[in-house]
Amino acid sequence: MKISTRGRYGIRLLVDLAEHSNEPHVALAGVAERQNISVRYLEQVAVLLRRAGFIRSVKGASGGYALAKSPEEIVIGDALRVLEGDMLVADPPDPNTEETKLQRCIRVAVLDRLNERIARVLDRQTLASLAGNDPGGSYMYFI
Repeated sequence: MKISTRGRYGIRLLVDLAEHSNEPHVALAGVAERQNISVRYLEQVAVLLRRAGFIRSVKGASGGYALAKSPEEIVIGDALRVLEGDMLVADPPDPNTEETKLQRCIRVAVLDRLNERIARVLDRQTLASLAGNDPGGSYMYFI
């Protein structure tokens, strides 16, 4: 499993919007400049996040984007699954194909456990914890 630029940029967009949540909306050009991301690429990512209900758009000449939910309600794993699809290290076994004992052993002992741990980490992180405004969080980051 490798997180693509779409996933990384999408999370950066969400964090930037969380950091500017005191503003009614934020122009993508401003996010692109702060995050050093192409505006065109950011627009594509924003469409996916808007359709999934993570952000909302404000139309008009001075429009932009804002979070549709509070940062505490946005789980990083959910956002990454929208942007990346499933977050599995290996595809599940084909139900029409019989696994050998060795294949099953590797899947159960390694791959399934990795998938569980990755999901656990991603599903415990909220946008608030990444943006540094989670009162219960212990993470801080500085630009």
